[in-house]
Amino acid sequence: MILKHAAAACLAAIATLATFWPDAPVAETRPFLAKRGALVVSRTPAQRPQAAMSHASLFAGQAGGSLFAPVAPRTDAAPATRRASAGGLVSPSQRIMLAGPTGGADVHRIRQIISYAESRKDGYDAVVWGARVPPPDLPTRLTIGEIFRWIDETPGQNHAIGRYQFIPSTLRRLVQQAGLSTDHIFSPAVQDQLADILLADAGLHDIRAGQIGRHRFMNNLARIWAGLPTSSGKSYYDGHAGNRSTITWAQFDAEMRQIFPDRG
Repeated sequence: MILKHAAAACLAAIATLATFWPDAPVAETRPFLAKRGALVVSRTPAQRPQAAMSHASLFAGQAGGSLFAPVAPRTDAAPATRRASAGGLVSPSQRIMLAGPTGGADVHRIRQIISYAESRKDGYDAVVWGARVPPPDLPTRLTIGEIFRWIDETPGQNHAIGRYQFIPSTLRRLVQQAGLSTDHIFSPAVQDQLADILLADAGLHDIRAGQIGRHRFMNNLARIWAGLPTSSGKSYYDGHAGNRSTITWAQFDAEMRQIFPDRG
């Protein structure tokens, strides 16, 4: 009986102690964990400040001239040539360019007079105004073969072309006479070379040698180039296909007199 009462008293004492025991240990546990910080952290790295990416880096994209920057797209350096090649024209590797001026000082000045009369505005890239269908590109970017193809594919229109306004039949003859191929670019040097053949046909060597006079040579030139006047003051082809002289005889003679002063 005594043991039963002792056990009951002991249980009552334990209950009393549990009721009045302070909560301090629990309260202390929470601040301690908070001070340590989280035990498990996110593995996602923090966003790097933008300023840190401004220096050169192998892995920084285009920043700082990176070795791993994306390669810039290639630009088409010669779109006109590529467009022409796509249309079946001669590829650039097959083209032949004649470089350098030809002829003497007198030839150079005569060419200038002819150009003033024939192609004053566009020079080596001139195309006759009556061409309803123009060439596929500027004449100086085309090969001779491409020009012949344009002529053949556009019948029924005028085809005078270049600084010296070569017409098809004359152009074909001159190309053959000069020994050029259809792969040659219709460059300024080529055009000058072809024009020089016509100057010789007009009597350039004869006037140099004193065998013909200046006026006869001028009339010979006018029979080749419609923009030049004859001694009548009109083009040799005046009224034909809209042709007329574009300078006066007085102007023509004044210029030629400076080249051949003693060949009147």
